[in-house]
Amino acid sequence: MLLKLFCFFLLFSVTALGFSQDRTVKVGASCTEEYFPLLKGKRIAVFSNHTGMVGKEHTVDLLKRSGFNVVAIFSPEHGFRGTADAGEHVAGSIDPKTGIPIRSLYNGKNGKPSAETMRLFDWLVVDIQDVGLRFYTYYISMVKLMDVCAEHGKKMLVLDRPNPNGHYVDGPILDMKYKSGVGWLPIPIVHGLTLGELAQMVNGEKWLPNGRNCDLTVIPCKNYTHQTLYRLPISPSPNLPNMKAVYLYPSLCFFEATPVSLGRGTSLPFQIYGHPNMLGYNFSFTPRSIAGAKNPPQLNRKCYGADLSLLKDEEILAKGIDLSYLIEAYRNLHMDDFFFSSFFEKLIGVGYVRKMIASGKSADEIKACWHPDILRFKQQRKPYLLYPE
Repeated sequence: MLLKLFCFFLLFSVTALGFSQDRTVKVGASCTEEYFPLLKGKRIAVFSNHTGMVGKEHTVDLLKRSGFNVVAIFSPEHGFRGTADAGEHVAGSIDPKTGIPIRSLYNGKNGKPSAETMRLFDWLVVDIQDVGLRFYTYYISMVKLMDVCAEHGKKMLVLDRPNPNGHYVDGPILDMKYKSGVGWLPIPIVHGLTLGELAQMVNGEKWLPNGRNCDLTVIPCKNYTHQTLYRLPISPSPNLPNMKAVYLYPSLCFFEATPVSLGRGTSLPFQIYGHPNMLGYNFSFTPRSIAGAKNPPQLNRKCYGADLSLLKDEEILAKGIDLSYLIEAYRNLHMDDFFFSSFFEKLIGVGYVRKMIASGKSADEIKACWHPDILRFKQQRKPYLLYPE
């Protein structure tokens, strides 16, 4: 009887927020019976990084071991091994294990392979773990690859993976006058889509230049819904080391456009924030030059601020994007127009948020302004969903 009560309580605690567990999720890359026949006898390029794992084996190694002709690897921001700093130039190289050339898409050029490179392969396989945010750049690399595949008549195969922030939609839709390397599509900050779903939406909404259409095949995940709280088995990039950082990222990334440190150069990136001149805080930290954060903001300066690493996941998830941290720091530092750089509009995606913060509006008042965007986008994305909401 006690065991039954315990099981009931456990089930209730998981479903009370409308979420389900992720233990049985099967990523697209593991569904080899669905895509191996498509790739037989073809020349293959792979867009991936360190997150493209099937169990303990990388998808590139799985394809090579299975006798497929992998001719090139494309790597995104942070590089194929996922160790480069945010925004750092990444050079091409050779994968030491397979000898396959690695061609960086984050090398200071336009993020697209050359025509010469495109002639090397027939199918481009995409297998990479995204975190479902408009300013997280992996999806931008995928969309650029969709475009160049459409230009050159190549086929794209997306091996889908769950979105760890796929259970909600939040933030304003990008005003395309702020389109940049951290915001490429007219979507909310938290779009709630997997890369496979987003790729389908790019085609369906004609978001590629000149109305081009990518020859796209998506291998969906199994046993996944948009209420599955999927916990990433591998850190997707150097400064998102755990699920706490992944969940807080939509709220704290805006500090990138301010002098406030969000913990780069510490053991708690995207889980703390602070500045040397912030007053009224007992918590402090000092950013250092470390792997993945060689020159972080406020390097070697003692910062005072807040530690969010002890917040419960449920509390973070219930709030969604929380601008109260940003507003609190803005009011504390009294820097007025010097607090925000022009990068802020690229991150937030609209021009009204900075003005509302400056005029004293609350986080809730600001969120109310983008609520219509959320409703509109949810309707717009419906035809492209691969998983139940």
